[in-house]
Amino acid sequence: MSSFDQVYNRRDTRSVKWDWMEKIYDINDASDILPMWVADMDFAAPTVVTEALQERINHPIFGYSYICEGCKTAVQSWLHTKHNWQTETEWMLFHHGVVPAIATVVETFTKPGASILVTPPVYPPFFSIPEKLGRKVEISPLLELEGTYEMDFVSFEEKLQNGIELFILCNPHNPGGMVWSKETLIEIIRLCAKYDTIILSDEIHADLVYPGHTHYPLASLADNEADRIITCVAPTKTFNLAGVQAAVMIVTDAQKREQLRDHAAAHGQMELSPFGATALKAAYEHGEPWLVELLEVLSSNIDYAIETITSALPKVKIARPDATYLLWIDYRLTGLSEEEMMELLLHKGKLALEPGSKYGESGRGFMRMNIACPRKTLEDGVDRFIHALS
Repeated sequence: MSSFDQVYNRRDTRSVKWDWMEKIYDINDASDILPMWVADMDFAAPTVVTEALQERINHPIFGYSYICEGCKTAVQSWLHTKHNWQTETEWMLFHHGVVPAIATVVETFTKPGASILVTPPVYPPFFSIPEKLGRKVEISPLLELEGTYEMDFVSFEEKLQNGIELFILCNPHNPGGMVWSKETLIEIIRLCAKYDTIILSDEIHADLVYPGHTHYPLASLADNEADRIITCVAPTKTFNLAGVQAAVMIVTDAQKREQLRDHAAAHGQMELSPFGATALKAAYEHGEPWLVELLEVLSSNIDYAIETITSALPKVKIARPDATYLLWIDYRLTGLSEEEMMELLLHKGKLALEPGSKYGESGRGFMRMNIACPRKTLEDGVDRFIHALS
């Protein structure tokens, strides 16, 4: 049996996905509800990672640690091999996650009241973090056609003309699952250069791209404009290590790196834990075979879920994602409101998905489903979804 077929009991493990549903969905008892919402996988992490962590745990002293050169060269080699992006280790700053890195970039390069641009529907921290930090969030909604999206460059440039200081890009896109074309990314760079806007490119899903599609790191296309781009990458989505908390900011501009170091010092931010650094290094050095198998499993899961759901429920539409393990489910033809849909899913189907409005008002009429789980679990979830709407 493949490790990807093994079903693990994750309840009572302090799992946000499995143990916090009562809090997240405001229900009294979620013991019979299947969670397919937050973006972590129900697969065991690669054995090479758990073995490396076990070896580190066998040394019973967990004092202050630092990022070794081996960690940096592991990241460098991965980015070059997987994405044809030649980086320098001196460009790398390590952080405890991409979401904290977003907050760091917002605080370092903008002041309260500054305008930050996002393109919804998009990952909620893109707008919630700037808002909580007292920045003004401007939106340029993506153009949608049958559940897939493209940039609206007319709206995008109109917003940039109004003094946007930072644009946050989701590359590949969450929740839509698009891999942006080279032409789209080059136009983003051109327009942001024209209006002197810094770009934060969240590329945490870059490794989860399916055959027929190519992820382009934004900075790899930027030539002389690379210094305006801060790229966030991490092994956490790729290898199911979210709780280990490890990410990397790639910053070509030495002055920006120094500003980010000053911000870290001012906030008492330390290096990764010994476990974060160990997991990152092991995953990037030895995790490729596991990832190859994972992508085959995810692709098969996507095909099964889309075919089964849309065959049983013709009014539900699902565009196949280019990347990620997330389905963006379009239920607008059912005529159900979001509140009605959530009621049916939670109380009839006993299934927890994420409502589309969480990703911005343009996401209303959609649900996000996480299909990164053993086939047995996926079949149960798909049956629950169909039952809820039958």
